[in-house]
Amino acid sequence: MIICCGEALIDMLPRIIGEEITCSNKILPNGEKLFLPIPGGAIFNTAVTLGRLGAKTGFFSGISTDQFGDILTAALDRSNVDHSHSLRSHHPTTLSVVSLNDGHASYSFYDEASAGRLIEVEDLPDFDDDVKAYHFGAISLIPEPCGTAYETLMMRVAPKAVISFDPNIRANFILDTEAHRLRMAHMVKASDIVKVSDEDIAWMHPNADLNTVIDSWIGQGVKLVCLTMGKEGVMGYTANEKVHMPAKLATVVDTVGAGDSFNGGLLFSLEQQGLLSKEALEQLTTEQLTKALDVATQVAAITVSRAGANPPWAHEMQI
Repeated sequence: MIICCGEALIDMLPRIIGEEITCSNKILPNGEKLFLPIPGGAIFNTAVTLGRLGAKTGFFSGISTDQFGDILTAALDRSNVDHSHSLRSHHPTTLSVVSLNDGHASYSFYDEASAGRLIEVEDLPDFDDDVKAYHFGAISLIPEPCGTAYETLMMRVAPKAVISFDPNIRANFILDTEAHRLRMAHMVKASDIVKVSDEDIAWMHPNADLNTVIDSWIGQGVKLVCLTMGKEGVMGYTANEKVHMPAKLATVVDTVGAGDSFNGGLLFSLEQQGLLSKEALEQLTTEQLTKALDVATQVAAITVSRAGANPPWAHEMQI
């Protein structure tokens, strides 16, 4: 099993009314702007991707018992993701208001006293020994107490399972820059797989050379670094290999969930190849890495070709 640990939220996606509808007794004309609530969150999206592709997947987060929380659990159920370890509470669901500029997404978060934010170390579950890998990252690592809880969980499980990590920096949500940089450095050091963009690295290590940073991470014990570069594809780095995978052709509707679904595709392919162990990742060959990056970029291309974080199902893939 692969366990994804982190935020679940509702993305409020901007939409324009295509025909007149009635909303709260008001007639909304064509062209009126509204927001459509869609289940999301970076770690949630990765779990959904894995479940849809056919991997045995679990999800751990704080999920509200409000109506939005029910939408989230229903979406996990439809995508074959086990959320039984998640902590249900009466606290509200986090909302993310999405802005789109030429299809590229930016986010504003409404997270005060939310179900996801209020997870504490004492709430961490004990997972079965059959868990092969854990995936962490994104905004769940920024606020407290959940940031400390997830960091603690990573350190607890890192000795016995593969750790996948995506910092997924959202600078406008980070209030204590230095504290978050320290947390990112600590979690990178405990990880086996790190997926980043050049913008992530620039924020985490200002003024540092990108390749120097990647080399230093591999020197610390990271076994695979994936550097995503948008239209330029992705670079995969190990201690012995360096593989470039071009981006797949796609008509981009928006980029919501692109990196998250990439993570799911990568982990799925590594598991399918029997490579989700620390020992196997240390010995990744060019062929194995190329195959994993090919699947991951294919997943991301399908995701960006449709609105919102809507990753593909196994039957939509060429694998």
